[in-house]
Amino acid sequence: MDRHPPRTTSDEIDLYIRTYFSLLRSSGEVRVRAFEEAHIYSSSSLHEGCREPAPDVAAFAYSAGRLPSCIFSVRRIVLGQSHEHFEAAGLQVREWQSVSTRGRRRPLRYDGGETLAAFVTSISDIDDLIPIVTAFQIEWNKMHLLLSQSDLGKQLALAGANTQTSDAAIDLSALATALSLDASGMRTLKAALGDSLSIGLREMAQRELDLSVRLLVGSYSQYQRAAQRWWSGIEPHYLRPTHPRRPPVYFVSSNSHSVVNLLGGYARLHRDQLIQFAHKRNPEQLAEPLAEAIQRGNEAKADNLLYYLLRSFLHDPLGASHRDSVREFDKESGIQSVESPGRIDVSAQLVQIGSLKQDRVDPRLLPPDVARSFSRLSQSDAVIVNIDYPLGMAAYHLLSRLAQGVGELRGIYVMGKAATLNGRVGDVMISSVVHDEHSLNTYLLRNCFASSDVQPYLEHATVLDNQRALTVRSAFLQNRAYMGSFYHEGYTVLEMEAGPYLSAIYEIVNPSRHPKNEIVHLSNSTPFEVGLLHYASDTPYSRRQSLLSKSLSYFGVESTYGCAIAILSRILRSEIARLSSA
Repeated sequence: MDRHPPRTTSDEIDLYIRTYFSLLRSSGEVRVRAFEEAHIYSSSSLHEGCREPAPDVAAFAYSAGRLPSCIFSVRRIVLGQSHEHFEAAGLQVREWQSVSTRGRRRPLRYDGGETLAAFVTSISDIDDLIPIVTAFQIEWNKMHLLLSQSDLGKQLALAGANTQTSDAAIDLSALATALSLDASGMRTLKAALGDSLSIGLREMAQRELDLSVRLLVGSYSQYQRAAQRWWSGIEPHYLRPTHPRRPPVYFVSSNSHSVVNLLGGYARLHRDQLIQFAHKRNPEQLAEPLAEAIQRGNEAKADNLLYYLLRSFLHDPLGASHRDSVREFDKESGIQSVESPGRIDVSAQLVQIGSLKQDRVDPRLLPPDVARSFSRLSQSDAVIVNIDYPLGMAAYHLLSRLAQGVGELRGIYVMGKAATLNGRVGDVMISSVVHDEHSLNTYLLRNCFASSDVQPYLEHATVLDNQRALTVRSAFLQNRAYMGSFYHEGYTVLEMEAGPYLSAIYEIVNPSRHPKNEIVHLSNSTPFEVGLLHYASDTPYSRRQSLLSKSLSYFGVESTYGCAIAILSRILRSEIARLSSA
């Protein structure tokens, strides 16, 4: 057990990382072409077709889903850590348009012309974004070459001048022939381009892509400063003027909806409103499974679907006017949301446990023993601080700063997505060993969760405990040989946040910075409990197409809420036990 796993990166991956960081030290713009050779040589498992002349539409789709739709017009990408850094470079990003992506939460600003500004909050943003942009450009240029040799491509290139071509006017059969794509590949390409199908194809037919990247600042102190701004946006909502001390905290890293839905209850108690919305709009074809769940009396499935539908409802014209009502409803239960605190795109929800209303809490959180003692929680001064899980090393910076600003920490619980090397999409993995590529440490922990804590809330998925997780620097920064060596050593979970969180936890309970390249025992050294839960969103060994961001199926909803129920059940029971013994 106390031996290290294989080397934390392969030579090819290590070369790629050193290449882009050395080039980005330049004070000017760097052409993405400079990264392409190292990218191709790395043999990324997400981009296995990069050396082939045929398009790797799975890699293109993965990349396109993590870039904004304006990328089809962009010529340069500027990375910075704050508005001040952009403004010092002459970029007035405060006045630019905010744009977003389907697969990443990253603050982005677009000038309406050829420049995209991306805010980076940790080194992980660079590890993530550079391979994404490079893969996107490689595959774009493959498709440009193929289109330029076809009649359809020449027509699209000419149409680019007057932008008259509509999606309906594009001959998809001719497109498939030109790009040598089968039906599955065409579905993937259409999903990748989304609403920008005709625009993207016209731009692709017209020109090669030749993006450039510039990194304004990349200092560790600025990452810490960003974390300070983030906490400064949360702290006023956390402090209570009537209480002299800082309240104790249960920290949860999950998403922006599960904790609020389970404890606030708006969706469940406004079921008719959401059912009507589902029938009218049928978002992601969920109306039928919702009706079926209700007809069969499957309340757990119905509630999970209602929770998921609430977000679509509030972003639809039919439901947008209800946003204030939802906020007020949640506020009555002591729940307050803080969106993008400090202009960092990691929202937070603060839950005053003493203000929770039993009749609004999800019934799955109220087994007989908890229901009988629920009234004790009115005496609690503790706060649940839930944050929308950050990317990679941002987890380390944000938890470190939060720990400095709160009172007693009573528990740290992390729920996130992961790739699984031995399970299925939707399965839940519970790890007790985590190897972290950032610190090179192997962390051994006593995970407070076991299979029995989650399995009762899952109908379809399987819970696998006693797993080993590998915290990777980026989804692209791994190859098949590299993953295989870890799989041989029993590492079956690939994710991006557990290692940074455990490094922060080490520093919370020890008088020194976390070590490097060591085996670190956290099993008995934390005065609070630690829980890690991951649900599988990808299966890279079996189907790379699953890496394309798709509509969240019920398997994803079920796993998300199964994990969230396990976490909140643990918190409520812990707080009841503490109050009972006081």
